[in-house]
Amino acid sequence: MKLFVYDHCPFCVRTRMIFGLKKIPFELVMLANDDDETPTKMIGQKMVPILQKEDGTYMPESLDIVEYVDQHYGDAPVLVGKQSEELAAILAKIQAVDYILVYPRYVALGLPEFQTHSARDYFENKKKPRSGPFSECLQKTEQVTAQVEALLAQLDKQLKSPQACNGTLSIDDICLFPTLRNLTCVQGLTFPPKVKIYLDCMAKLSQIDLYFDRAL
Repeated sequence: MKLFVYDHCPFCVRTRMIFGLKKIPFELVMLANDDDETPTKMIGQKMVPILQKEDGTYMPESLDIVEYVDQHYGDAPVLVGKQSEELAAILAKIQAVDYILVYPRYVALGLPEFQTHSARDYFENKKKPRSGPFSECLQKTEQVTAQVEALLAQLDKQLKSPQACNGTLSIDDICLFPTLRNLTCVQGLTFPPKVKIYLDCMAKLSQIDLYFDRAL
């Protein structure tokens, strides 16, 4: 199987997680952010992640891919735990502001999807209606970092295990880890103890690198 993704994309990280958690071999293909042609040929629109299944057909939508792989590959399904409304509410609040921190940093991390000026410009132009100019986002770093750290402190109280946020692996882990992982690109942002341990553990289990070593 082949998985077509962007490195920074949290929806793509979801799909990479299930392969890592179940130790299922696959081919990872990084697309350029301004490559409209490749995904459009596959699924009729520019969207990632895209899974090319063993029969050659293509599947979009991150959670559909996660469910498909979990149900059909490896041993028994691993995402069997219950979900938490409290955790989902905190995550939604983080996602309501974290883009101000991560959007302008993604294009400066040297990621595969942003190797050209055109790819970086494409991304900023697409995101600008929501975020405003990236230069202005960077000026808000201190303010938004404080907001995110306060929410991470709330999250710290909710985490049940380093191996699974609710105690047993669930869709909540698939949704939570990508957001936390991408926040590791923010230099100076402090993760509370349990969140940091969970982040490191899930990165190892999922076989997905964090951004601490290149944080800006």
